[in-house]
Amino acid sequence: MKAGAFFAGLAVIATTLLSIDAVPANAQDKKPYTIYLSNNFVGNDWRQQMLRSADIAVKKPPLAGRVDLKVEVVETTVQAQINSLNNIIRNKPDAIVIDAGSGEALNPTIEKACKAGIVVIAFDQIVSAPCAYTMESDWGRAPRVEAEWLVKKLGGKGKILVDRGLAGAPISAQLQGGFEEVIKKYPGIEVVGYFNGDYALGPEQAGVASLLAAHPQVDAIFVQGYGAGAIKALQDAGRPIVPITGSPFNLTTTTCAQTAGAQCILAPNPAYLSAEALKLAVEILDGKKPAQKKILLRNAFLTTDPIASELYPDAAMQKIEVGKNAFPDMAPGLFLPVSPDWVEITPAEAAGAK
Repeated sequence: MKAGAFFAGLAVIATTLLSIDAVPANAQDKKPYTIYLSNNFVGNDWRQQMLRSADIAVKKPPLAGRVDLKVEVVETTVQAQINSLNNIIRNKPDAIVIDAGSGEALNPTIEKACKAGIVVIAFDQIVSAPCAYTMESDWGRAPRVEAEWLVKKLGGKGKILVDRGLAGAPISAQLQGGFEEVIKKYPGIEVVGYFNGDYALGPEQAGVASLLAAHPQVDAIFVQGYGAGAIKALQDAGRPIVPITGSPFNLTTTTCAQTAGAQCILAPNPAYLSAEALKLAVEILDGKKPAQKKILLRNAFLTTDPIASELYPDAAMQKIEVGKNAFPDMAPGLFLPVSPDWVEITPAEAAGAK
């Protein structure tokens, strides 16, 4: 289900649960809500695009004129984010949207914000504080759909390599676990090697290259990071291009679109999650609360070969095409898709083009 449709459905549900008086008739005429975005680092392309997406979204309808956005970026420590949040709370904003540096350590500070009447939404890297709303991509379905896709591409038989992601990262273990849960049902598929891609091109390419040298037959590669690094390792080794998974960075979508024989499925975690969180904050402040505090975004998988999922029949597949979701003339770190369907964020805007 697309994020816009999901929120539209939530709005309908909320309207039936609330009295007419709960939503001000002159909501559009009210002064803007003061909303802080708390971010704990900007050390990669995704985070930079995430901040741009928030800034762009509040300048266009339907959020234009509704949000006075203030952004707080702190050094990459949990304590720095806690200190920043405490300062934000003292300013008494209407809402705070947070890309959290910790799922647990921020909870006491978040509870303090909630008690002060501040709406708190944790997005992307979420928190467990019960009073906070959370919004993240559906990391439960993503690796299972990718595993199912690889199984179908291989006809249920083959030797594969598996990326463990980043050592110690909970999301890495979740992705690997979901993938292996599916493939273990197929005795004809054998995992012949593991590597840690660290969500970076260099380690991904090096990890795959090392395993290719040790294994003369590799039929598919499960990658948690780019995927483009795995393709480059196959090319450098003079090996056939095999089906891969990965993330829809522009480098990867263009590589998949322009490499002969490439077969890819890419699971998105859109950088516009920040814009979705801001939109949700405005809806809540307007009185339109969602039915649940935990919100999962389910965006279309980008793929060279759309194959319907039997595990998740509603999982959408979007074909990778140059000019649509692959842009050879744009930054390789641009993360796709760039825009939700309720506001237009262009690829050039998302990339920070002047």
